[in-house]
Amino acid sequence: MNRFVLNETSYHGAGAINSIPDEINGRGFKKVLVASDPDLVKFGVTKKVTDVLDNAGIEYTLYSDIKPNPTIENVQHGVQVFKESGADCIVAIGGGSSMDTAKAVGIIINNPEFADVRSLEGVAPTKNKAVPIIAVPTTAGTAAEVTINYVITDVEKNRKMVCVDVHDIPVVAVVDPDMMSTMPKGLTAATGMDALTHAIEGYITKGAWELSDMFHLKAIEIISKSLRGAVDNTPEGREGMALGQYVAGMGFSNVGLGIVHSMAHPLGALYDTPHGVANAIILPTVMEYNAPATGDKYKYIAAAMGVEGTESMSVEEYRKAAIDAVKQLSKDVGIPADLKEIVKPEDIPFLSQSAYDDACRPGNPRDTSVEEIAELYKSLI
Repeated sequence: MNRFVLNETSYHGAGAINSIPDEINGRGFKKVLVASDPDLVKFGVTKKVTDVLDNAGIEYTLYSDIKPNPTIENVQHGVQVFKESGADCIVAIGGGSSMDTAKAVGIIINNPEFADVRSLEGVAPTKNKAVPIIAVPTTAGTAAEVTINYVITDVEKNRKMVCVDVHDIPVVAVVDPDMMSTMPKGLTAATGMDALTHAIEGYITKGAWELSDMFHLKAIEIISKSLRGAVDNTPEGREGMALGQYVAGMGFSNVGLGIVHSMAHPLGALYDTPHGVANAIILPTVMEYNAPATGDKYKYIAAAMGVEGTESMSVEEYRKAAIDAVKQLSKDVGIPADLKEIVKPEDIPFLSQSAYDDACRPGNPRDTSVEEIAELYKSLI
C-alpha cells in the first residue's frame, strides 16, 4: 500500500497572496501568528503579506526570531509567543526556515507531550494535527509548503534533526512567484538546485512508485527549463521555478530522499552551509555512486533535462549524460564544484557518521556505510 499526503488547498500564480484573507475568514480563524525571518522583515518581503492582512482587518502577531537553519531555541521561543499571542493559526512566510519553525511550533502546541523538541526527530507518534498553517514560500526550492518534513538544528550536538509527521503539513499553500522576485541570484541558484535534488532523489529513492515518478520527472523538466531564467530574474523563470519546486515537493514528501540530503544536513549544522549549495555540490558525485542501483532511470532524467538521443544511448552513456546535465546546470547558475572551501578533513568522521544516522539515508537506492560516505566526502575536497 502507498500513501499520498498533500495540502487541502493550494494557490498558484502571481497575486496568489490575495487569497489569504478568504482562507483565514472562511476557516473561522480569529488571530494569526505570522512567522517569518528577520531578513524578510527587514527587506519588506513579509510586509507584502501583512499589508494584505491589514487591508482585510485581520489581527496578527509577528514572530521573526528564526535563523536560516532554525534551532531548538527558535522553536521554543515560537511556542511561547504563540501561546501569549492568543493566535489560532499560523501564516508562515519564507523559505524552509520559517515554514519548518512553524511546523514544529504548530505540532507542539497541539501535542504538548512533545514539548521537548528533540522528541520530534524521526517519525514522532503525534496524535493531533498541528495548528493550521498557511504557508507562503519566498524561495523556489524547499517545497516545505507541501511536505510532511521539517528540519531543526540541535546546536548543542552540531546536528540537524529531520522530522517526518503527516500532522504537520500546511493546510493551505500559497505559491506566488511575486513573493520570490526579490531573491538574489545566489539564493535563487541554491534553492533551485535544492529543488532539482528533491526531484532526482525522489525519483530514484527506494520508496518511489508510479505516482511519485510522474511528479518527479515533470519537476525535473520544469526546473531544468526554468532555473537559468529564474537566476536572471525573468518572470517566466520565476513562475516556472515556483511550480517546479512545488511539484517536486508533492512527490518526495511522500516517498523520501537519499544520501545527498543526508550528507548536506551535517554541513548545514556544523558549518552553516546553505542547504541548497551543499546539495548542488554533492548531487553529481552521489548520482555517480548510486548509478548501479537505478536501473534505466537516468535515461529519463537525462531526457527530462533536455538531453537528446537518449533512446539510442547505452546504459553507461545515458547515466553519464544525466550526471553531466546536472553538472552543467549547476555550473551555469554559479554553484561551486567542490567542498574544498567548506569541509575540514578532520571533521569527515563526524560528518560521515551524522550522514549515516540521518533520516534520509535509508531511502537511498544503494545501500551504503559510514566508510563509503566518508570516501564520498573525501572525493569532494
